[in-house]
Amino acid sequence: MGAYVNPIYPYKSPADLMSTPPQRKPLIVIGAGPVGLAAAIDARLQGLEVLVLDDDKTVSVGSRAVCYAKRSLEILDRLGIADEACGLGVSWNIGRTFLEEDEVYQFNLVPDAGHKRPGMINLQQYHVEEMLIARALELGADIRWQHKVTAVTPHDAHATLTVETPEGTFDIEADWLVVADGARSPIRRHLGLDIEGRVFQDRFLIADVIMKADYPAERWFWFDPPFHPNQSVLLHKQSNNVWRIDFQLGWDADPEEEKKPEKVIPRLKAMLGDERPFELEWVSIYTFQCRRMTDFRHGRVLFAGDAAHQVSPFGARGANSGFQDADDLMWKLALVIKGQASEKLLDTYAHDRQFAADENIMNSTRSTDFITPKSRTSKTFRNQVLALAKHHPFARKLVNSGRLSVPSFLTGSVLNTPDVDAFEGNMVPGAPMDDAPVQVNGQDAWLLNQVGKGFQVMLFADAPPSPEVLAQLASCRSAPPCANEPVQVTPLIVTSSPLNIPGMTVVVDTQGLVAKRYDAQPGTSYLLRPDQHVLARWRSLDSAQLQAALARALGQVGELA
Repeated sequence: MGAYVNPIYPYKSPADLMSTPPQRKPLIVIGAGPVGLAAAIDARLQGLEVLVLDDDKTVSVGSRAVCYAKRSLEILDRLGIADEACGLGVSWNIGRTFLEEDEVYQFNLVPDAGHKRPGMINLQQYHVEEMLIARALELGADIRWQHKVTAVTPHDAHATLTVETPEGTFDIEADWLVVADGARSPIRRHLGLDIEGRVFQDRFLIADVIMKADYPAERWFWFDPPFHPNQSVLLHKQSNNVWRIDFQLGWDADPEEEKKPEKVIPRLKAMLGDERPFELEWVSIYTFQCRRMTDFRHGRVLFAGDAAHQVSPFGARGANSGFQDADDLMWKLALVIKGQASEKLLDTYAHDRQFAADENIMNSTRSTDFITPKSRTSKTFRNQVLALAKHHPFARKLVNSGRLSVPSFLTGSVLNTPDVDAFEGNMVPGAPMDDAPVQVNGQDAWLLNQVGKGFQVMLFADAPPSPEVLAQLASCRSAPPCANEPVQVTPLIVTSSPLNIPGMTVVVDTQGLVAKRYDAQPGTSYLLRPDQHVLARWRSLDSAQLQAALARALGQVGELA
């Protein structure tokens, strides 16, 4: 057994960035954590130059963000690291909740088959960051370590940054600035921007423990276990025989005292109940909060991830919602930078992700209130629910040991075109797309791997479309006065059996799951966002409706025009 050793990334002289007057970059990202790196990778995939500034020279210390949900894995698939992450991480779908020693509730995150990715993987944040850094560098992102941004001055058409390095301080300008510098966000504080919400009065001990154990790859949560009475404990298996254990301590616990090995080790021995050898890799004490900025966009400065919003760790909503922030932001920012959409499109990033943050905060607050009740009444209710859940199925739905992260359905987005036809199922305008197995050119594949590279129209067909329909599909693009190059919509044909349609990508719905999940029949069509969300859907393709939906999605008509 041995603890993880953090890599040290090389410092590069800023001489090439220093100039008078300051250089102007099209896009700068502050923070080389998971969210900032995801934004940088996405920028490069869309052909944008990106400079990443980080005040450190390594990845995070300790496991920190541990659980990466199915939607995040689908985003990481598009970014190019999901296979590596899933290969190293511990996949799981089952979670169990215990009262004392008895199991009272369990859930399955992916109850039906036919999805490429599991409900969750557990993987230490430092591994994910290493993978993201390697991918960003592979794609040509310029990452500068030990470059600390000490000041940001917003202007109408750019922002000026003051950067401190071992060789001195310099100024640099950014047409657009993405701030992903974490929960304490020095930039948010420097700009005097608000962040409001609740801070919960409880403390938890995190211990990353290296040990060999045969516990299953599941999420285990205990209320009032005999090895830690009157409190709660959470257990996750991670890669390389590292186990993440969270012990509730109570608000009165002394953080510095509780981190000492002589306090941690007896807790672990009481829990494990045997003499197996283990090694402490990392220990930390945390309190938690549920809060967000009022507005994620401030002119040319855009906030993402923990810099914009924070939730308690119960439910794994932090990094997962941060990846969705980057996923929503970057296709919109790319269109604006390329002159293919008005910068008003970025207002929808703030609106949609603020809605998602509110949803996450609501669920996280409910989980935290159940886990750490702060009144006699709420504790009595919690304990009665747990007692009933042992014997009565209806009560199990009330047990809340952390409702786990699911993607937000952006049904209120102004970019959506409301339904005019009747549909069943979940794939409403604003929904994140469901995956399903398909075949492409006779090879097994997955639906989501065929989308996410721009705007696409997905047409269901049981025979080659007519020349008129093919012409409609091929001609759908943004109209003037939108910019330099029009935005092209790429067709994707979904069939139940192989069809040869020259110039079109055809996917075969081998198990009928695409049609089932999208309530599709021949002629059904869906307009899809670059971040794999549904924009619009119809029972038959109409070029005028498709063109109008694209214009709405680009902010050319409707509330943004």
